[in-house]
Amino acid sequence: CVVPAGRRRHRSAVTRHRWCLRSRAPAKTADGASAVIEARQTPYRSWGVHEVQGPTMTTQWDGITLTLTVGGEGVRGRQALADAARHANWPRVFEILSEGQEQVNTSRLDGSSWYTPLHQAAWHGASVGVVRHLIRLGAWRTLRNARGERAFDVAQRRGHRHLLHALAPRYKHHVPQEVLLTIQAHFHTVIYGRCQDLVERHRLRLPELEPLLELDRPQMWFPVLGMYGGFSYELESEGDQAKLVSDSWSRVVGGSGQRHEITAGGSQLVDSGFV
Repeated sequence: CVVPAGRRRHRSAVTRHRWCLRSRAPAKTADGASAVIEARQTPYRSWGVHEVQGPTMTTQWDGITLTLTVGGEGVRGRQALADAARHANWPRVFEILSEGQEQVNTSRLDGSSWYTPLHQAAWHGASVGVVRHLIRLGAWRTLRNARGERAFDVAQRRGHRHLLHALAPRYKHHVPQEVLLTIQAHFHTVIYGRCQDLVERHRLRLPELEPLLELDRPQMWFPVLGMYGGFSYELESEGDQAKLVSDSWSRVVGGSGQRHEITAGGSQLVDSGFV
């Protein structure tokens, strides 16, 4: 993709992330979250597919919920992690995560609770050391389960007071909750507008924006199976006037790129035709 001079400032993040690394090892971002390093022909291990590729060195929102979407080795690894966390087998949890740290914020495939390992640690009343290690591996304190609970809320409900300090969210960016949820709803509308059939076919869990507030750089990548691409989104301003910028594309469709700026007032297509 050749970036016109007038668009270079806006396109720099996308251009910078083209598939230029070839590594399977998870890296770490400055905030401790796991980074996804995927090369042009390197399969994303959690999904067990070859077509999902996105920006390198970017925190990823994993929206996969169905075993049919993943298949093979990806299913076994992810279900093994969910089983180990459910049974509070923390040595096994950390062994699995040592082989695929990007799975730290995933939940059981075909499950209904959306419990991540951090939610399970909160439910079981694990040691503070276990919780802190999960967070060091990139677990998000603000990620919610199907009941809308963060791990902090689960620990509080279960009476595990020793975990409340470690699980209390640490926000590095600040957007009023009502504003954030409104922007999130507009963002979901943008996603549905581009790939509603794929979202519904795979029952993807759409990105929730609160975890962005934990990151040093509030940016994530949401891959969409079947789109051969996805959505790179970043919070560019905070407070009541917060703005989310979304770049989306399909790498097999020339000129498919679209850039949306999203605020509490709605979404606006500000650029298209790139990639």
